[in-house]
Order: sequence, then structure tokens, then C-alpha cells
Amino acid sequence: MATPQIQHSPSPPPQPPVAQTPGPHAAQFQKLFGDALSHVLRTCSYSKFSSCFPTPAKYAPQTLTSIWQQITTKVEASAKKEFEDIMVERDVVAGLNELERLVAEAKGRRRNGVEVREPPHTLPPERLFLAHLAPYLTQTETELDGELKRLQAENEELVDGIQGQQEETERLVGGLETFIADLERANEVMGNEIDGNGVKKEIADIEQEFRAAGREAKL
Repeated sequence: MATPQIQHSPSPPPQPPVAQTPGPHAAQFQKLFGDALSHVLRTCSYSKFSSCFPTPAKYAPQTLTSIWQQITTKVEASAKKEFEDIMVERDVVAGLNELERLVAEAKGRRRNGVEVREPPHTLPPERLFLAHLAPYLTQTETELDGELKRLQAENEELVDGIQGQQEETERLVGGLETFIADLERANEVMGNEIDGNGVKKEIADIEQEFRAAGREAKL
């Protein structure tokens, strides 16, 4: 039975190697250090050195000159050695070369119209804070918008219900008024035929009750 082959996802392409040969920035950095060291050594000239030791300068100038040369040579050698050690330890040449590559790449993108995004560490705190809050604020805005639409729909239903109740109330009041008018006409007709205040009083009481009911319904 053949063993199934395991499919591995392709690895991302490796980054191009960074040249260890000093580029323009690295060469300029090394030249800057050399110029600064030369300036320091020139400052410590023999005339200034010998002025600190007037007696040996007067009676043993060759010996003092030899000592001065040894000191300046030792200082120069030690400074250069420490500088080279730092350059190697910090991988300064590779870092400066990588910086040049990134700068050149950014310039090429800008020339080609490609948007160059700002590095996050260069952004102000306010923009970083808002960038972190943006997803939460967007979600909250969506939720509030949905809740607002729901409340608007409920309010529209309530308004429709109140209007329906008002129309029903007006219809009932209109029916009561019509009924009372019919009673009044019947009372007028019966008043000529029926003699007696008792029936008239009952009809009057009924009319008052219906009128009171009509006013309460309007309220």
C-alpha cells in the first residue's frame, strides 16, 4: 500500500541577502568617525603636550616626543579597534545597507504611484489610539443604528395604534350623538301623545347619561 504524500505549504521566499560591503551610508559613517578621531589627535599636538611637562621638554625633548607618539598611537589604535568591534557586534554595515535598500524601495514606489504607508512607530499617539478603537467604534455604531431603526418602527406602530383608537372613539361618539338625537325626536313625538312627566323624566335621564358617556369618551 502506497504511503500518501504529505502536501506541505510552500515556504515564503527568503529575504534577499544584505551585502556586508559598506554602502554609501556605511562608508560615510566610517569616514565621519575617522575625521572625528583625526580632529581629536590633532587637538592633542606635541606643543600642547610638552607645555604640560616643561622640564622634560627642556632637558629630554626626544624622550618626551617618543612618549607623546606612543600615547597618540595607542589612543588611535584603541579607538579604531573599539569602533570596529562595535561595528561588528551591532552589525552596523548590514543595518545601514538595509536602510538604503528600504529607502530606495520607498522612493521607487512613490515614483510609480504606489502608496507608501507610514511606519507605526512614527505615528502620533492619537492616531494609534484611534486606529485601535476604530473596529470597536464601527461595531458600536452598527449596533446603535440597528437599535434606532427598531425603536423608530415601534414608534410608528404606536402612532398607528393611537390614530386607530382616536378614529374608533370618534366613531363611537358620533354614534352616541346620533342615538341621542333619535331619542330627542322620539320624545317630541311621544310628548304629544303620552301624558305624564314620569316617561319624560326617564327619557331626560337617559339623554344625560349618554351625553356624559360621550364627553368621557372624547376625553
